[in-house]
Amino acid sequence: QIWSDPETRKGFLQGLAEKGYNRELLMEMQQIIDAQNSDLYDVLAYVAFALQPVPRTERAEHAKQSMDQQFTDRQRAFLDFVLAQYVKVGDAELDTEKLSPLLRLKYNNAIADAFAELGTPVQIREVFSGFQRYLYDARQRE
Repeated sequence: QIWSDPETRKGFLQGLAEKGYNRELLMEMQQIIDAQNSDLYDVLAYVAFALQPVPRTERAEHAKQSMDQQFTDRQRAFLDFVLAQYVKVGDAELDTEKLSPLLRLKYNNAIADAFAELGTPVQIREVFSGFQRYLYDARQRE
């Protein structure tokens, strides 16, 4: 639950960094356990509970199926774009600080077009944050 919300995830990662486990160290651990195609959540789950990492492609596909009826077609098109970036780059793409750059990338620097397609900035932020719970749904591990 902490990981599926960008703000609580950021706080959690900051807490780990303060204890000496910064993103770079976690990424080294990711390589050691051969989970480069998974995200840091899987590294932590592996270390804490010996759970096998879930590839980002699998997480993204599960999220697409789970959220199918939860968003409008236009919102899903944007979220599909976000998921493609997540699969390619990693969980850092899910940080709220990435929202504006992702909108600019998707809508060719035309933020007004993004607002016309997706709604107000508050609505867009809610969609961006809200869909992430589908990425970390516990049923993926069943």
